[in-house]
Order: sequence, then C-alpha cells, then structure tokens
Amino acid sequence: QVRLVESGGGLVQPGGSLRLSCAVSGSTFSINVMGWYRQAPGKERELVATITRGESTHYANSVKGRFTISRDNAKNTAYLQMNSLKPEDTAVYYCYANYGNLGSWGQGTQVTVSS
Repeated sequence: QVRLVESGGGLVQPGGSLRLSCAVSGSTFSINVMGWYRQAPGKERELVATITRGESTHYANSVKGRFTISRDNAKNTAYLQMNSLKPEDTAVYYCYANYGNLGSWGQGTQVTVSS
C-alpha cells in the first residue's frame, strides 16, 4: 500500500508561482509512475503531468512550458512547480501513484488563482 499526502496549495495572483509537494509513504519501491491531476468545480478530473521511475515526463497541453513535475526518490516526494499561473488553473490538485495494477490518490490540495 502507498499513502500520499499533498501540500503547498493556496491563493496566488495571476502570473504567480506555487510548488506542490506529494509525500509518499508505504511501499514506495513499487511505484512506477507518479502524476498530478486536478479537478475544477463542475468539471471532470484531468491529467496535469506524469513522471516515470526513469523520470520521463508528460504534460497536458494547457500547462506545457509553465509547470514542471519532478520526483526525489531519496525523499519519497514528488513535486509540481507551477509558474505563470492563470485563473483557469484554479482547482483541487491531486497526487497519484501507480504501482503494479494498483493506484493511490492523495486527499487533494486547493489552488486558487485570483487577483
């Protein structure tokens, strides 16, 4: 089993930056892919970015060039650096870990971009 706890959300003005963290505990050696998803009010949860064990990354078109996903295996933590934030980035951001045929979600952290 893998447990994920997100942190780092908050209120930021348009054009600002935030860094989200995802602390991982449990069977961390079995994790293959980690990802960040987000869900805005009234919308479906959508993929933001993923990173493999080999640190190959993938981004949604809407965040390319603005967001960076990374992972520190020594600290069992994944990060999402978000720059040039826009009001449309407002959502609850969830961390996800895939291990074998299973997956775990964090509880989510709110990001609000507003002036």
